[in-house]
Amino acid sequence: MGKGVLPLNIVRDDIRNIAIIAHVDHGKTTLVDEMLKQGGVFRSNQQVAERVMDSNDLERERGITILSKNTAVHYNGVKINIVDTPGHADFSGEVERVLKMVSGVLLLVDSFEGPMPQTRFVLKKALELNLKVIIVINKMDRPDARCEEVVDETLELLMELDATDEQLDSPILFASGRTGTATTDWKNPGTDLRPLFDCILEHIPAPLGDPEGPLQLLISTIDYNDYVGRIGVGRIERGRIQAGQTAIRCVYGSSFVSAPARLAGLFTFDGLKRVNAEEAGVGDIVAVSGFPDLLIGDTICNVAMADPLPFVKIDEPTISMTFCVNDSPFAGTEGQFVTSRHLRARLEKEALTDVSLRVEETNSTDAFRVYGRGELHLSILIETMRRQGYEFAITKPEVLYKTIDGVKCEPMERLVCDVPTEYSGAVIDKIGRRRGTLLSMHGENRMRLEFIVPSRGLFGYRSEFLTDTRGEGVMSSVFEDYEPCKGDIPTRNTGALVAWEDGVSTSYALFNVQDRGELFIEPGTKVYTGMIIGRNSRPGDIDVNVCKKKHMTNSRNSAAAEEALKITGVRIPTMEEAMEFIDDDELVEITPKSIRMRKKILGTEARKKLEARKK
Repeated sequence: MGKGVLPLNIVRDDIRNIAIIAHVDHGKTTLVDEMLKQGGVFRSNQQVAERVMDSNDLERERGITILSKNTAVHYNGVKINIVDTPGHADFSGEVERVLKMVSGVLLLVDSFEGPMPQTRFVLKKALELNLKVIIVINKMDRPDARCEEVVDETLELLMELDATDEQLDSPILFASGRTGTATTDWKNPGTDLRPLFDCILEHIPAPLGDPEGPLQLLISTIDYNDYVGRIGVGRIERGRIQAGQTAIRCVYGSSFVSAPARLAGLFTFDGLKRVNAEEAGVGDIVAVSGFPDLLIGDTICNVAMADPLPFVKIDEPTISMTFCVNDSPFAGTEGQFVTSRHLRARLEKEALTDVSLRVEETNSTDAFRVYGRGELHLSILIETMRRQGYEFAITKPEVLYKTIDGVKCEPMERLVCDVPTEYSGAVIDKIGRRRGTLLSMHGENRMRLEFIVPSRGLFGYRSEFLTDTRGEGVMSSVFEDYEPCKGDIPTRNTGALVAWEDGVSTSYALFNVQDRGELFIEPGTKVYTGMIIGRNSRPGDIDVNVCKKKHMTNSRNSAAAEEALKITGVRIPTMEEAMEFIDDDELVEITPKSIRMRKKILGTEARKKLEARKK
């Protein structure tokens, strides 16, 4: 481009780029499935898995989207690029960065639940980026749908977030992802998704840019392939890109510019597939390979002109925990990857593709400090690693404090609980003890309670909440802000039952121990000294013998007597429950086959000496 020549801002009317944002379980992925079917991606007789966009095993099991996905459908000669984003607050780093690729958002809101904490979070980010919004009230066919009230609640939320008059005037549609219909009038159900497609074409702006200017491609997502290495996904902001061309990489947040490299691959999205492309231009969402050190936020430019683009500021982590090499007596017996080298390489690889995750070295070569956006964020990483064959141990999660204007501050969460009215008192009482403040409550048969509560106040609360609401309550939270520390919060007030010898647990021994508290293991479980086998019903730890056998009198009678012993109330904790249960002097041992809790110092005598020194 010659000096003094103005850039050409040309509209690409054949493309629309949108993201679907919503709270967890409000039906994003199901709606995308239907958009793909009606956009002709699948044959009419093709068998398609439910929630086809959730390709990850954990996503399918938990029914949540963890990683953002790209897809595209064609409608009336226009290519609509769709990004399906996570709905859980702990994966909001994913949401934030993909918003840079799009010109508008479909805001999905459940017709019964209405706007939830994550709805607020992602909508605020979209409004800050001045993106066009289409409001979709989903699940309109629910028998308990409250379409009119939810529209009012959504508009109130827009006003709370200081939306412009134009944003307040956003179009509103009513849809059912399950039946694949959309309509502008909730009293008259639609027959297909045409009203939604038409609305996208009418209200979402087409990409605008200079097709002849020097290349600018902003990388928003990183993928990895064993054959080609790192693959960067992003939108072309200016110029055009060709397969096999030479380009440079401007590193986000620094003045570093890489040496020229040849683009080994260029892909666009069509349906669920990545398609090889020879060329792409302004507004296209593309995937490129060829830069081995490509990072999220980098800009790929022409060799002759390094011109990096600004990237969205990702909110900082709010909690941390230590990942360390497993040194228990069972170390290396169940996992494939067990060394500190394995652990370091895996965590560093994760940090490359997850912008919300930070990994730091510690004083020990066998331990790493990992920072994330919430318990779920880190627990998903832990579960993924154990399924991949990794074996390690983790410490209790800790919140990250900040000093603001000389005052120590802590992260606060906006917590929303939907509970049957008769249990609302217990929830308000518990949250109050955890230094939470009740903001609002409304409802009749079911109450919606909204709180501001310290992040550390929620550690260990989820299982209590389910107990207090007889499993009928629903809770969700999202980071709100940093506020001055709220004071002490009661932690676990009971001790642990700790095994004091190596061996295999017996019915006879567990029968005699079960009166002391709640058991976490069944008969026939391998145990070691220092392993936590249950919860003491009183404060303080108790060392117990769970391997003791009944003295042999008559072998036949002895076996029958052992068989007759009833072990009641055994509850084997999930990984999240184990993370919530452990104290500062305890660890969770993670292996592909087992989740165990243990003391950091295994030996009974060594622990007692340490406690005596502290006193």
